[in-house]
Amino acid sequence: MSVYLGIDIGTSGTKTLAIRENGRIVASATFEYPLSSPRPGWSEQDPEDWWQASARSVRKVLRDGRIKPASVAGIGLSGQMHGSVFLDRNHQVIRPALLWNDQRTAAECDEIERRAGGRRKLIRMVANPALTGFTAPKILWLRNNEPRRFDRTRQVLLPKDYVRFRLTGEFATEVSDASGTLLLDVKRRKWSHRLLGQLELDPDLLPAVYESEDVSGTLSRSAAKKLGLPEGVPVVGGAGDQAAGAVGNGIVRRGVISATMGTSGVVFAHSEGIETDPLGRVHTFCHAVRGQWHVMGVVLSAGGSLQWYRNQLGEAAVTAARRKKIDPYELLTAEAARAPAGSEGLYFLPYLTGERTPHADPHARGAWVGLSLRHGRPHLVRSVIEGATYAMRDCLEIIKGMNIPVREIRVSGGGARSRFWRQMQADIYGNKVVTINAEEGPAYGVALLAAAGTGAYKDVVEACNATIRVVDSTPVHQPTRRQYNRVYPQYGQLYRSLKDDYARIAELVD
Repeated sequence: MSVYLGIDIGTSGTKTLAIRENGRIVASATFEYPLSSPRPGWSEQDPEDWWQASARSVRKVLRDGRIKPASVAGIGLSGQMHGSVFLDRNHQVIRPALLWNDQRTAAECDEIERRAGGRRKLIRMVANPALTGFTAPKILWLRNNEPRRFDRTRQVLLPKDYVRFRLTGEFATEVSDASGTLLLDVKRRKWSHRLLGQLELDPDLLPAVYESEDVSGTLSRSAAKKLGLPEGVPVVGGAGDQAAGAVGNGIVRRGVISATMGTSGVVFAHSEGIETDPLGRVHTFCHAVRGQWHVMGVVLSAGGSLQWYRNQLGEAAVTAARRKKIDPYELLTAEAARAPAGSEGLYFLPYLTGERTPHADPHARGAWVGLSLRHGRPHLVRSVIEGATYAMRDCLEIIKGMNIPVREIRVSGGGARSRFWRQMQADIYGNKVVTINAEEGPAYGVALLAAAGTGAYKDVVEACNATIRVVDSTPVHQPTRRQYNRVYPQYGQLYRSLKDDYARIAELVD
């Protein structure tokens, strides 16, 4: 039986996964690499690290899975979205890549909206507003701040597409990841020459655009030798990490929604037509399903808020967990369960790294509001988990308001591994939540895309239907739902009350 590889170039490391045609996982491997922050709010990586980690993880998967290289029939690529790799005429990297969580481009976002004729006109052109994490502002930042490097630039690639170039020698991307550059006409699924003209950017800077299932190139001789694979293995378009993760969760039909609670949180909805929020509070991107789209809300510090609590305030739980040889999150959620729903009026705003949906405010910051003498550690940790989940509900409410049906919510990430947090999500969302048999995320999704793109299935929808199934369901506990419906509206009001204060605090810190 043929084997398909999914390579996911993440922020902390690259993961490679091998699956059989039936979806069974054969082996996986991850190799980590550093992230650099040369100034506050800046985030950079060396693209060479991605390539070396990709090669090492492929070799390890082949070795650990005892996979015959000749059995590998296709490779799919996923990766962190929005990053910018700048190449010169000799295809050499000019400077470290600017990543999705880099916040240096606020002035360039203003410039883009001004050149486009305003925020609403920009949304009509490319379906999304200008945000600091997107690729287009990074290109303008290079032009405005490092003009000599910009003048040397001949090609701009997204992270996974740089790895694709190293694999195949081809400059290519695909529609889902390209949507996050802010330069794609999302409706027509091709580069927006209108916006490129208004920004005075040469279209030749950008690679060819493919559908996610399409073969974008084949493994070169030199890359094949480095990976331990035969020359000529097809490499499909793949997908940005969120669309890839959605494929891995089976979010390929209308009414099925995913809520992924990782370091960041993502609420992802499949759409058969292009649906946009006129206020730009959620993203509208091309899906990795041919001719389809998706709507996505992003919470920058979802599970990351609980991680922060563990690292900064959870030393006792970490020590106890080490002694008991269990995950410290088990102790933290058990402690949270001792506090009542709503944390007796204590709210946590999870804006530790700014926020994207629905506020799009890089100056937003975390806060506890409502703290009193009656509150103890159970309230503190429960409010953190509730705050992250309220933020996810913010995304869900916008999607519902766009008349996108929500019939099933598939949860994944750290928030899905805890029974307590699954129940909280069901109660706050007001919808039953389910988990599925596949838990490998984007790497699994692009391995399925590789299988579909090389003929194992007629398309990725068939691949998902054949390999992914629901294994657990958590119904809504109605009394708790009513309590959360009572306290949730105040959560949204708190940001509006603090917005101006956040901006002033940012000025003081800078």
